[in-house]
Amino acid sequence: MGISTVKANPNHGGGVTSKLRDYCTLTKPEVNLLILMATSAGYILASPGTLGWGRFIHTIVGTLLVASGTATLNQVLERVHDGRMRRTAGRPLPQGRLNPGQALRFGILLSVAGGLELLIAVNALSALLAVATLLSYLLLYTPLKRKTPLCTLVGAIPGAMPTLIGWAAAAGRLEARAGLLFGILFLWQFPHFLAIALMYREDYERAGYKMLPGFDSEGRFTRMEILAFSVLLAVVTVAGVDSLGQSLPRLTGMICLGAFLLFSSIRLARSGSRGEAGRLLHATVIYLPAVLAVLVSQK
Repeated sequence: MGISTVKANPNHGGGVTSKLRDYCTLTKPEVNLLILMATSAGYILASPGTLGWGRFIHTIVGTLLVASGTATLNQVLERVHDGRMRRTAGRPLPQGRLNPGQALRFGILLSVAGGLELLIAVNALSALLAVATLLSYLLLYTPLKRKTPLCTLVGAIPGAMPTLIGWAAAAGRLEARAGLLFGILFLWQFPHFLAIALMYREDYERAGYKMLPGFDSEGRFTRMEILAFSVLLAVVTVAGVDSLGQSLPRLTGMICLGAFLLFSSIRLARSGSRGEAGRLLHATVIYLPAVLAVLVSQK
């Protein structure tokens, strides 16, 4: 079944509730949930003593606003390409339920508000990291998606920055230990996003996104890449526990979670089916929050 190119009436279902739902969709709330988990983990682990709830809340709100603004502006930039993909054609901009000007103003408002929230209520370093995340995502990762499969490598950098934002918000500086959290989130994105790329390969190609290398028509290279990054992620996570305070429960938890992720990655490497890619995707969504929970559990 092809994608309809007929634009919906911008006023279709134009009630206030429907309009608010469309604005909310632009912010990608399901992605923001993981972002806030990573930010919270960084903040908690960097806190020298008591959590400091006031600053913590300001950090969460500011990060959420910047992340929401980034997601919105990304959809403004990619609205034409989103309209060519089955999985994104129903978004508010391709369907015409919101116009680009409305979304642009909304995205800028969210981003500026979030940056100011962090700058005024938290500290300058967290605000700087948030702005750097926004700019690198929009100006580097977004255009590279249509040029090279290396976009995932570039995009993993702003994708892992929430851990540093949380750390900087609590400690006022970045420390070597913050690199562990950054590394975990950086490596996690490869099995996660490459699984999505395998599931929606035709969709991405239709939109002109080069998420997978052209020579890898059967996905074998990508499946091996996923497995390699999963192994590296499991090793780094287990080995890095010591830097955050090693304990037997924490170490056991990391080993079990690593085995869980590797099991799904090995099944995908052997099968290559879309179903196995979907199962790995779900495994990564379980894995990351669980790892963060284990890390902060004995803080």
